[in-house]
Amino acid sequence: MKKAKRTGTALLALTGLLAGFGGTAASAGEVPEQTEIQLFIAASLNTVMTDLIRQYQEDHPETAFAVNADSSGTLLTQIEEGYECDIFFSAAQKQMDQLEEAGLMVEGTRANVVNNQVVVVTLKDSGTVVTGLENLQEAESIALAGGSVPVGRYTRVALMNLGILEETEEPDQITTREISEALGGVEISEQSNVSKVLLAVAEGSCQVGTTYYSDTYGYEEELEILETVDYDLTGDVIYPVCRVENRWADEEQNRAADDFYEYLLSDEAKEVFESYYFDTDVER
Repeated sequence: MKKAKRTGTALLALTGLLAGFGGTAASAGEVPEQTEIQLFIAASLNTVMTDLIRQYQEDHPETAFAVNADSSGTLLTQIEEGYECDIFFSAAQKQMDQLEEAGLMVEGTRANVVNNQVVVVTLKDSGTVVTGLENLQEAESIALAGGSVPVGRYTRVALMNLGILEETEEPDQITTREISEALGGVEISEQSNVSKVLLAVAEGSCQVGTTYYSDTYGYEEELEILETVDYDLTGDVIYPVCRVENRWADEEQNRAADDFYEYLLSDEAKEVFESYYFDTDVER
């Protein structure tokens, strides 16, 4: 069993020691003694979580964060392998179900936080004739997340419901090659998380891609949303959160993790989520 790695591009240490943070010690230039919590989040939460952490640390400079942002499937695998984690924030229910079945969730802490929506995007003035999933085969190239990535699975489900892909009880097992064949041989670049899909389109390496509406935040000038995919095709895109059983956490770390978990469910956090295009009108 191993603890979470603290290196690599997906793991960002956010200590909250920026100038102007609240608290007497911070304003006096003194470094408060900090407790670090391990936060595993779906890649599509990276931008909003940076803001949430910043606001939280204004009142809690004593709490630091090690943030692991990747696909929900990758994060689940890491937790199952023994990586240290205090809070898991998934982009889909499937990974949360598996975590609970494995007995790794703190009982009674599972809660739905936000809803999202799959969108088909392209660069503005790309010249594509694609208008959405129904004529996706007209694209010159497509960026698509793998089946273990929630947005990739939602896209596969939508294509199944449109009759483009054959029905299966395991849409996440549909390969990129099979999707390409169903779309007449169009070039597809498979990506390991939703952020990489977005970048593939924003950087022009792929003409279109499927991502989340929330991921278009900050790209309004560069990207055009060709279609906002109806929930009838994908189902709800609910993001659940939970506390994870962390064998390495001491009492102070557990207290800090509990407090930030409650903050994520607060009305104050709702306002932040909504400003980043998430829907907070969900049943918990």
